[in-house]
Amino acid sequence: MPNQSTVTEFVLLGLSGSQELQMFHFAVFLGIYLVAVVGNFLIIVVIAVSNHLHTPMYFFLVNLSISDLPIISAILPKAIANFLLNTTVISCSGCAAQVFFFHGFDAADLALLTVMACGRYIAICKPLHYTAIMKGTTCICMAATAWLSCIPYSALHTWSVFHLSFCKSNSIHQFFCELPQLLKLSCSDSYCSEVGLLTFSFLVAIICFTLVTVSYIQIFTVVLRIPVKASQSKAFSACIRHLIVVSLFIITGSFTYLKPVSDSPSALDLTTSLLYSLLPPVINPVIYAMRSNDIKAVYWDCCKLKNSRCQLLPGQYTGGSIAQIETP
Repeated sequence: MPNQSTVTEFVLLGLSGSQELQMFHFAVFLGIYLVAVVGNFLIIVVIAVSNHLHTPMYFFLVNLSISDLPIISAILPKAIANFLLNTTVISCSGCAAQVFFFHGFDAADLALLTVMACGRYIAICKPLHYTAIMKGTTCICMAATAWLSCIPYSALHTWSVFHLSFCKSNSIHQFFCELPQLLKLSCSDSYCSEVGLLTFSFLVAIICFTLVTVSYIQIFTVVLRIPVKASQSKAFSACIRHLIVVSLFIITGSFTYLKPVSDSPSALDLTTSLLYSLLPPVINPVIYAMRSNDIKAVYWDCCKLKNSRCQLLPGQYTGGSIAQIETP
């Protein structure tokens, strides 16, 4: 049987087309990349320079932004270069690197979103114990667990695919190396790999989604008992935004990996892959930071003062148990 060296490179055909269309894709993807990088980088800097934002939820938001940067950087720079140079080729090692880093940081993203939901549950449902539970060492351990868990997850996905032999067509009908597309190209018996990857990924997604759902059921139960309607509305707004991000993340990812791979992917297939791979790093800064009064106050304070010491003005910080609802 031919070995994996039969295929030394892959051809990405997901968004191929005329030179004019390639330049359009280049402009769009470059814009998306810059928005994601600038947005997440600003979150990291703004939170880092303000002592008032050194709270558990903002600590996890920084980790989420750090995770979002390599997610989008794992796939978009190569796609942008291909559009600019009007080429579609990616090496086998480059493809393996995309799979490893994209799925690794993707898993970290989901884990951090789950941790943030649990943190919000403690802040709202157990406010008197919040400080004792969410102390510095606990937050560091939770973040470290999220980061370390992504390494075996990513390594398993990468090994499960690239230990197979590729001797069929080397054409991938996507703009990056997507696992279902790669498994279809294998001339080895990939059934065990497919079932194993799907089962493991499905279990991870279900566990995270269950933890998020249970946390928010408890949160909504408490929020509905808040007598002030304005506080109720603020709480629901913050929680629903988080649920939308997690649901969109899991639903689009599940659709991408559970549906059968066709020889000629439809526009729906490409749209789902775009949402799954690019939307979280772009939308997370908007959902979690731009709607936060604390971050906006620090940002505008930095812009006005134009110095390196950016602090909230007295009384601007909305800390406290119920005020944690407004945090990311």
